[in-house]
Amino acid sequence: MTPGENGPSTPEDDDPFGYLYADGQARGAQPPSGGYGYPNSVSRVRTVGERQYAQQPQYGQPTVPQQQGAYAQPNAHYQAPETLPGGTPPGRQPAPPAPGRRGPNTKGLLIGAIAVVAAVVIGIGVAMLNGNDDKKTDNEADTTPTQSQSHAPRPSASSASASDALHADASALTPAGGAAKASDVKGATSSDGSYVTGLNQPGASVTWNVNAPSDGSYTLFVYYSTADDDQSMTVTVNGTPFGSKLGMVNYRHAKNGDFANGWTYSYVWPTLKQGPNTISVSCGSGDKCNALISKVKLKQGQVKKDV
Repeated sequence: MTPGENGPSTPEDDDPFGYLYADGQARGAQPPSGGYGYPNSVSRVRTVGERQYAQQPQYGQPTVPQQQGAYAQPNAHYQAPETLPGGTPPGRQPAPPAPGRRGPNTKGLLIGAIAVVAAVVIGIGVAMLNGNDDKKTDNEADTTPTQSQSHAPRPSASSASASDALHADASALTPAGGAAKASDVKGATSSDGSYVTGLNQPGASVTWNVNAPSDGSYTLFVYYSTADDDQSMTVTVNGTPFGSKLGMVNYRHAKNGDFANGWTYSYVWPTLKQGPNTISVSCGSGDKCNALISKVKLKQGQVKKDV
């Protein structure tokens, strides 16, 4: 053997695990001594259950308490942090519960809905009131006469009822010359349905005694009914005939004899003195007097509508 050479090598020397292969075993490779097939390893084979984990301490050694408990059993030496004095360590405080989410503000929604409904109801009421006012305005007739002694259309029973004391129904008037009171014809504008008839003959008249509150001009409204032809009669104030006739136009276009559908009014503008005054409507010479008179009324000043 020369220096630097180790001599011929054998497979078992080259490969320590050659004994595991068939060709290595054919060359006589043997497993190395020791445990688990590794060189110089120590194998201490014991029967199952022979190993003791809790060895009795030898004499003179300190006793170490056993800390490993049986399988699936708690370790008697373990204590939870919260059971220790002082409770949970400061660094591991439990997280506070998350605040709950607030639901919708149902009270606010309810108040808002009520406000909207109230606004709608108020709007509908205002619209209805305005509609009624407009309708009433449209239905009002223009009764403005075209002449100082012209006639106005027949007013309703409610508007015919005067609110002042300067008025008189036929029942409070004094008929004369063949005129008389009656109530057979329907639609008279007096409060009791009465009227004066029989005025269609010369000399027939109806008289009203009234107290004027002051001197001055007044408007005398005479409520009447006529049928077919227009009529005209004489007005006398305190014994003096008025300058023009009281025109009684058939504004209702009532047919001959249909006095129930001919009710309306006309007016003149006499001058009265303060205190008692006597006013008469009569059938004078040349007059056409086929009319019924239901009531008379005075208003201060010269007006054209009895409103």
